[in-house]
Amino acid sequence: MKILFMGTPDFALFSLRALIDAGENVIGVVTQPDKPKGRGYALAPPPVKVYATEKELPVYQPNTLRGEAFANLLEELSPDLIIVVAYGKILPVNVLEYPKYGCINVHGSLLPAYRGAAPMQRAIIDGCTETGITTMYMADGIDTGDMLLKQAVTIEENDNFETIHDKLGACGAEVLLKTLRELRAGTLTRTKQDDNLATHAAKIEKDDCVIDFSRDAKCVHDQIRGLSPIPLAFTYTPDGKMLKVTASEIAQRTGTLAPAGTVLSLSGGKIEVACGTGSVAFLSVLPEGKKRMAAADFINGRKVSLGDVLGTTVG
Repeated sequence: MKILFMGTPDFALFSLRALIDAGENVIGVVTQPDKPKGRGYALAPPPVKVYATEKELPVYQPNTLRGEAFANLLEELSPDLIIVVAYGKILPVNVLEYPKYGCINVHGSLLPAYRGAAPMQRAIIDGCTETGITTMYMADGIDTGDMLLKQAVTIEENDNFETIHDKLGACGAEVLLKTLRELRAGTLTRTKQDDNLATHAAKIEKDDCVIDFSRDAKCVHDQIRGLSPIPLAFTYTPDGKMLKVTASEIAQRTGTLAPAGTVLSLSGGKIEVACGTGSVAFLSVLPEGKKRMAAADFINGRKVSLGDVLGTTVG
């Protein structure tokens, strides 16, 4: 089969590498345009482009999939199958209907749960103990197509977005290859999604990153790890400086220990903070205007004191 691959970030790389290593006939790669990055805002290529270029695969970076230009490209390439992994744009109907074997997507959740842009982060933030990969035929909607294969992945208590991203990336590559094997064998079965069971994984916004210490310790810990290493949950020190938290653990699970946000302890190189119930301990932080550092270094720099109340801004 002539396969056209569509994907952009590191998550998509797992599947593209697997296709190449398996000897699949990838005739081209469609990815997002280069974007400004870093302090100098120099244009940087997406990870998929970097890899595809190394493998001497044709790379296409259309600004839009609508209109004659991309339609003509499809005619020129004539793919039998399109595989989409975290491409970042909705495919129009003419693209979905073009390939003989359709468009297959690798999605980072057990559908119909967590349809949308941020399924991995949302599952962790919501305290789920399990997520997974679903391959599906794409339809004219956001992650609404018929499901093909699924594989579950456990979310451990201290997994964060990075570790789950990598677990699901590897799992997605494995499930994709199995999906292709079954497609060739004619044994794939389509299962319609039950829309009544669907949940939405909305894009992460700044408001999602503000730590609310009035919640219980597990909820606060889940939020911090679900947003680490990017974009990071944050609070404010008493002087109004933003403090992002890169890693945490649950210190105490029960009890009302002090007003929410109160620094309870600085022992052991950890910053223990009271929650509505229980407490969390910050293990590493990113202070405003500084680099990431261990909580112990932040403590040694006398940037936090016992009894400080985190979470409010000046004025």
